[in-house]
Amino acid sequence: MDKLEPYFAPLGRVLLAVIFIVAGASKIASGGAGMVEYMESVGVPGFLFWPAAIFEVAAGLMVLVGYKTKLVGFLLAGFCIITGALFHYVPADQTQMTMMMKNFAMAGGFLMLARFGAGEFSMDNRASAAVSE
Repeated sequence: MDKLEPYFAPLGRVLLAVIFIVAGASKIASGGAGMVEYMESVGVPGFLFWPAAIFEVAAGLMVLVGYKTKLVGFLLAGFCIITGALFHYVPADQTQMTMMMKNFAMAGGFLMLARFGAGEFSMDNRASAAVSE
């Protein structure tokens, strides 16, 4: 197990990042079709579509490469909690409640990144190594 530990953090970052990169890119490619209306139906201003989609891709890429991981992890934790509560809190719909809990679970993973950082094989780790030399 000790030999595998250096790979846990980068693999965890990949698994956390992919959903944001793919979802954000998909939103950008759609041009907001249907999504703006959905956002407005739950009381979120539609003009936030583009900043949110761009944030998802940019933050996902930053987590993927491990750049500014503690800050981005904190921001993504908040994003997951807010979007989970706003878009998936539908007690009568078990699927939506499961999606909300998925968001909350991802927030937990992002809080771990915010606390412990990117780990091995990250830009943050390279930057701190360069500073200490």
